[in-house]
Formats: sequence, C-alpha cells, structure tokens
Amino acid sequence: MSEVSLSRILAYWADQDPDKAFLTHEGATLSRAQLEARSNRLARAYQQLGVKEGDFVTIALPNGVAFVEAVFATWKLGATPQPVSHRLPDAERRQIVELAKPSLVVGAPPEGNPGAACVAPGFQPDGRLSEAPLPEVTAKYWKAMTSGGSTGRPKLIVSKDPATTDPLEVGFGLIPEQVGLVPGPLYHNGPFSLAMIALQKGYHLIITSGFDAAETLGLIDRYGVQVLYLVPTMMQRMWRLPSSQRAGYDVSSLRLVWHMAAPCPAWLKEAFIEWFGGDVLMELYGGTEAQGFTIISGTEWLSHRGSVGKPQAGFRMQIVDDAGNSLPSGEIGEIFMLPDAGQGATYYYIGVDARMVDGGWESLGDLGYLDAEGYLYLTDRRSDMILSGGANIYPAEVEAAIDLHPGVRSSAVIGLPDEDMGNLVHAIVDVPGQDLEVQALLAHLNQHLARYKIPRTFEFVSEPLRDDAGKVRRQALREQRL
Repeated sequence: MSEVSLSRILAYWADQDPDKAFLTHEGATLSRAQLEARSNRLARAYQQLGVKEGDFVTIALPNGVAFVEAVFATWKLGATPQPVSHRLPDAERRQIVELAKPSLVVGAPPEGNPGAACVAPGFQPDGRLSEAPLPEVTAKYWKAMTSGGSTGRPKLIVSKDPATTDPLEVGFGLIPEQVGLVPGPLYHNGPFSLAMIALQKGYHLIITSGFDAAETLGLIDRYGVQVLYLVPTMMQRMWRLPSSQRAGYDVSSLRLVWHMAAPCPAWLKEAFIEWFGGDVLMELYGGTEAQGFTIISGTEWLSHRGSVGKPQAGFRMQIVDDAGNSLPSGEIGEIFMLPDAGQGATYYYIGVDARMVDGGWESLGDLGYLDAEGYLYLTDRRSDMILSGGANIYPAEVEAAIDLHPGVRSSAVIGLPDEDMGNLVHAIVDVPGQDLEVQALLAHLNQHLARYKIPRTFEFVSEPLRDDAGKVRRQALREQRL
C-alpha cells in the first residue's frame, strides 16, 4: 500500500481492530484505540504549549507508556521527537537543548532548562481536551537521536527520512502484526527505531523499564514474543543464568532476534545460535547516521566466524589507511561508508562535522577489515585503540577474552600513560562478589591472548561497566583514573 503519515498511523491500526493489544509495560496494556486517543489529547496539550510543525521536541522520559505517547503526540503535530536519557544531569541536558532548540522539553523540570518550555515527568493533559483525531500533518524528519560518541561532546543525528511509513511493507524481517519485545533504553537509536517501527507495523509491543534477564525470558514465554531486540550485554546476562532456569522458559515463539550496538564475543554468539537457531539470530552493524550497514544471520556467521556481514544494497564500504588510501582485503584500517544516493542523503548532524575523505566517504571511527568475499570484520574504535610499545592493541579483543572467564560479568580495557611503553593496558573488571584473584585471571588470559595484549594492571569493581544498551564509555573511565 502507499505511505501513511506517522500522524495517522495509530488511527490506521485502530480502524483495523480498535481493541487489539498495542503496548504493554509492567503488566499494563493499552489497546490500539486507547493509545490513539491518549496521544491525540497529549498532542493538543503540546500544541497549547507551543509545539508546531517542523519543531524538535526533546523527550527525557524513562521507558514507559508516557514515552511512547510523547513520541506519537510529537508526530501528530508534524514535529520531530528527539529522545535523551532521563538520567542526564541538568548541565548535559542543557547542552543538548541548546543544540536542538526544541519548542518543548518533556520530562525535565523548568529550573533545569532555563528559557525552554518544559513539562515535568508525570505530566497529564487537561481532561477537557479532545481525544479526536488531529488534522494530518507530516514531520519532515522522523527522528533526531542524541549521541555523545567517544568524545563526550553531544551531537544530534537527524534522520532525513520523513515521518511516513508503509505499514504493510516487510523491512528488516519485520512482518506486520506480530508480538515484539524491546527491553533496551528507548533513548538509544536501536531500541527506539525497532520499537517505533514495530508499532508502525501494528505490533503488540512490550517494553520494560530496564533489562532483567529472567524477566525478559518470562515475557517471551508469557506473550509468545516473535521479534526481540538484544545487545551482547543482555545476551551475556541471559546466558549466565543457571542452565536449569533458562531451560524453564519456552522461547520457541521467537522468529527474529536482532542484536546490535556492540561487538558480540564469538563464544556468546555460538551459544545463542544453538539456543535460538541460526536463522532466528540476526546481527546488524551500522550507525544512527545510516550511511551504510551490514547484516549477517547466525547460520551465515558459522561460515564466516567473527564477521558482522556484508554491506547491504544501496551502500558501499571501503577500508582506508591513515593516509586516506583504500586498503586491500585482509588489511585493518578505518571503515568508511557511502550511500549510493551520495553523502548526506540519509542524515545531517547538529553540533559536529562528519569525518570524511575524498568523494564524501564517511567514517564512524570504527576499525576493521574486509575479507576476500566482502565480509566485514570489526577490530575496535579508532579512539579506543591503545598504542603500547609500538603495538596496536584493540580493547574490544582484550575485553572479549576477559569476559570469557565465568567469574566476570563485564569489563573495560583502557590505556594509561607510561614513560617507557607510551601506554600500559589497564583492565577494569566487574566481578560480582569480588572473589576473583589476579593470578587466576592471568592464567585464563594466557590461554586466549598474545602476551603483549595481556593487561599489565587490573582493577576489580562490583558494578556493571556496560549499560543496558551495551555501551561503555572508555574515555570517561580513563579520565577518572587519570
């Protein structure tokens, strides 16, 4: 069918079956008709506060029904949602608001955002406002995501896709009207995009306040979830549950499981291929900027162990050295991508310039190589690479080896200054219970890493180093220790 404006997509599905379950959070479920009506009333409240077509609306709410309602209310006014973490300190949120210049900040107190119209968490629109449909209006851009990247300086990544969708089109394996579960933070691009596209395709979408491994498996079992979003951190927590507990959940309903956002250790990937099925488990590599991406199924991965797949149609990819020269297959360099439609066709930045080479090829700062068949393999991020004694050491490789140890929950590897070596490899290791000895970990690493890659110093902590989106801020950890 033809494209439908996101200002009308809830009404489209409500017209098909108004009472069908649409959104579930913490055991409470809204029907299609309820979400349509509630977001109409909220849109009118936002309109009274000054939101108009073409604006940004900054949404600083935790995962929940209110977050989803705020997003759809924004689209109903022809504006673009711009999600941020609800946990941001006022100063960091102000930086983002100064970039976005939104007409409304949702979920933040006015005193923390002087000069901006704000509504606090828990805001309820006037009950006298109408729940009837609003006039159709389509935002020029469907989302504007926030990223601090490795530098810590905020930037906005504005998608150039308009706020329209074909609700019946199958894209990224998403068949319309299935049951989906997204347990990741909705202010991150992966969870946000999958969750919102699922609703646009008439899914019964289940979201959670945070990630809990047992809760996730219980929701799959209870609701017959068919489509699931994961990151490797979540996968590791699920796998570390007692095997008898994992076996007690029925996951046979799963038809499609996307994992992305961070490198996945090979041992963990193999475990999930065996558990969920090679044709169910899918991996996507790419950035919010969407200049290019790769996809690989679990079955395909078994023949190309460690790869994140081949570049997809409509995009090109090359590996470039420090001098800007294209490298042959097998050689590690910086990954550059270019849409067939040309540089800047998919997004634009606010707050930073793209890293480009001749011809408009752009980089996200990742390092890797292409094999002879065109499969991409990641090594690390350029900004995180450690130069120690003249050798390049990739933290992600060292972290993957550390995380193999059964006593480790997560790890982060950074370089710390050293007069002799330039940098020394330092490992911060999350060990619940603090019962892991350095010598035991060294013995383990000697079996998995070349000697020069093994950390010289270790630091044990008892809090997770990666968030629910699978992200670790190595630069911030390094600055704290310096």
